[in-house]
Amino acid sequence: GSGAAHMHTSPPGRCSRSVHGLFVTQSLHPEASPAPRRSYAAAVTAGVRLSRRRWVVLLLFSSYSLCNGFQWIQYGSINNIFVRFYGVSAFAIDWLSMSYMLTYIPLLFPVAWLLDKRGLRLIALAGSALNALGAWVKLGSLKPRLFPVTVLGQVICSLSQVFILGMPSRIASVWFGSREVSTACSIAVFGNQLGIAVGFLVPPLLVPNVDDVEKLAYHISIMFFMTAGVATALFILVVIVFKEKPLHPPSRAQALIQSRPTEEYSYMQSILRLFRNANFMLLMVTYGLNAGCFYSLSTLLNRMVIQHYPREEVNAGRIGLTIILSGVTGALISGIWLDRTKTYKQTTLVVYIMSLVGMIVYTFTLSLGHLWVVFVTAGILGFFMTGYLPLGFEFAAELTYPESEGTSSGLLNVSAQIFGIAFTIGQGQIMDHFGTKAGNLFLCAFLLLGSIMTGN
Repeated sequence: GSGAAHMHTSPPGRCSRSVHGLFVTQSLHPEASPAPRRSYAAAVTAGVRLSRRRWVVLLLFSSYSLCNGFQWIQYGSINNIFVRFYGVSAFAIDWLSMSYMLTYIPLLFPVAWLLDKRGLRLIALAGSALNALGAWVKLGSLKPRLFPVTVLGQVICSLSQVFILGMPSRIASVWFGSREVSTACSIAVFGNQLGIAVGFLVPPLLVPNVDDVEKLAYHISIMFFMTAGVATALFILVVIVFKEKPLHPPSRAQALIQSRPTEEYSYMQSILRLFRNANFMLLMVTYGLNAGCFYSLSTLLNRMVIQHYPREEVNAGRIGLTIILSGVTGALISGIWLDRTKTYKQTTLVVYIMSLVGMIVYTFTLSLGHLWVVFVTAGILGFFMTGYLPLGFEFAAELTYPESEGTSSGLLNVSAQIFGIAFTIGQGQIMDHFGTKAGNLFLCAFLLLGSIMTGN
């Protein structure tokens, strides 16, 4: 699209791009004299300095985001065990994962508005507090008849996620220098991915598939207590450590944004401008298709693997872990690659096509009867599919500058959640009636569609 053409003309680095973008809009007026602009930019740049605290802020955010990601998938990764414990359907347990997607859609805009009006610290406090509260509520659901209590706990955790998902690009731009932005954004997105990885690995180890309900309740209680303890410790750390912004702006772009009068910015206007940006709207659909496939795959992975490899809950979790960890590697590599090359469109397209290839290979090797083959193909799939997620945020920030990154990444996430719910329900139903291969081919079809749209 035309977005790619613009990218090659702007100077390297988000920071210089930003300043360049501002000056281009100003120099459309022929009577405007360039001299005052240059001296203004020089004055703004003089105060730029990096804060040592930035890594602590990033690490802390990534940690409570990790804890929240863990709570998203902790039921799905041992779906069959929770089905038996609570005496509910597999679909009811799928909804514990889908509740995260459902609450996000209506609440994104109010929370994004809060992020713009009240800043990072308030959003961080709300996110980490709700995460801890949800974890404690789940401790009240340790009897088979108390399924509604576990639903309540999970819904509170899903509210926390709304305060988490829009933060990575904002933390990166407010705290980090122009050469670190993509890497910082990847690390921040990363925390959530790592949480999902732990959510695949740990529950099958902590909650073995035992027949005795009392024993099962005891094992589940250990998992819930550990989660609540960690979530509470992280909330306390956020209260103590998390600051709104560094003393000095970390980049010229941030300096210019901070020196701009606040009333210039209208949140609704920003959303309307994004909806009129054809390139961004295309990215929003293609990002949603890819991330929606990832959400569906993660939610239903336990059911898929158990169907072909009975009583292999622990390995099903490890396959999930493999998908995420290889994806984290993919995300880091693509983040560093983008910081160096700025080839957003080309990189996104290559990664998208490889996600499709990975999904096709995974689909046809799942039923071969060799678990090691599933590990390999799931790893390849994860490398590209999960690696694509931070790429989308960065590409969106590039296409929509100077709009707030929180708004663009929020809209991408809404798209992902809508497709995630649709794909999880659709794929779950297809698996129940026609088997896992048909369910996975359903996802392949949408990844093919996304690849074609990304190429246009």
